[in-house]
Amino acid sequence: MCLLQIEIINTSLLPAVGSSETISLLDLLLKGGWVMLPILLLSILTAYAIIERLIVLQRSTKIPQRWMDAVKTKILEGDVQGVKILCAQKQYAIARIIKAGIKKLYEPTKNIAHAVENAAQIEVYKLEKNLALLGTISGAAPMLGFLGTVVGMIQAFMAMAQETNQISPKLLSGGIYEAMITTAAGLVVGIVANLGYNYLLTRIQKTTHRIEHAASQFIESVGIYSESKQHKKASEA
Repeated sequence: MCLLQIEIINTSLLPAVGSSETISLLDLLLKGGWVMLPILLLSILTAYAIIERLIVLQRSTKIPQRWMDAVKTKILEGDVQGVKILCAQKQYAIARIIKAGIKKLYEPTKNIAHAVENAAQIEVYKLEKNLALLGTISGAAPMLGFLGTVVGMIQAFMAMAQETNQISPKLLSGGIYEAMITTAAGLVVGIVANLGYNYLLTRIQKTTHRIEHAASQFIESVGIYSESKQHKKASEA
């Protein structure tokens, strides 16, 4: 696969030939100096955080209605072991929440709701992992880019100050474009991190609402089972 090629006009040859010098994207990035190293690291962390969160969300946030119906049926039958088996078979966040609540099936509904709420908070905390990292990168990467530009501009002006001959436009423009490379790279990484942060945050919020709804359905099923059990005891008495 060919690297992106950027044509830079060689002003010294314009009068004679009008030829151009070709610089690859990799060579261009290397001209950004040492600041490009932390920016590169941040870009790797951004890609890792986004991909890792997408995999987790795809794998653990499913709430199949057929599975939920099977859980409700087991609860209404009072089959605690059956519910535990259904939860153990899946890696869903809601499965872990229901598993925490079903352990207290024979306790007051208040205790069950409290256990479900605590388990749900833990699952939401797990879903939000690495979001803070993306938020930090979205702000830090552009700042590092600006820092690299300032350092590059300082070096360019120092080189011009030490130049004994007349300063050519080529020398001036070359120092400036090299200094601006870090700003462009930092902005690209920051924009990607910000977009990834907002997208993942939106998905997590939607997933949280779905988990809360499924958890409320579970508590409702437990309440129905408890009422039916009390009525049965009353009729037997």
